[in-house]
Amino acid sequence: MMSNIIKQLSIFVNNEPGRLAYISSVLKECNVNMRAFNLAESTEFGILRTIVSNPDEAYESLKAKGIIVKKTDVIGVYLIDTPGALFAAADALGKANINIEYGYAYSYKDKAIFFIRVDDPERAVNVIGKEGIKLVSDSEI
Repeated sequence: MMSNIIKQLSIFVNNEPGRLAYISSVLKECNVNMRAFNLAESTEFGILRTIVSNPDEAYESLKAKGIIVKKTDVIGVYLIDTPGALFAAADALGKANINIEYGYAYSYKDKAIFFIRVDDPERAVNVIGKEGIKLVSDSEI
């Protein structure tokens, strides 16, 4: 069943050389492709937020290797290459009192996708859809 709610993995990455390579190798071993990602760091560890081709397989493989990983619901909004495209989505969510907690963009050829974590994903899907803004379905990942 197609859904506009996308599973994101949040992976805790120790702040040490080779750790990101190790996590990437685990994903490679289970034949999972990273479609988009964001790596945020702090003093002791980082958080790799990623959209992958098979989140369930990736989650299980990472857990089996002792890597701390969490699944989070996000939505993906297609942004057209025009001034104000981000504003339209952000404004619609803001007017509906839906908070954008964080986001990151992915671009491929002529498409841009803004993956966002919101405090109410189901309602956000409805609000964005009513505005005529195209959402990414999980089957497109």
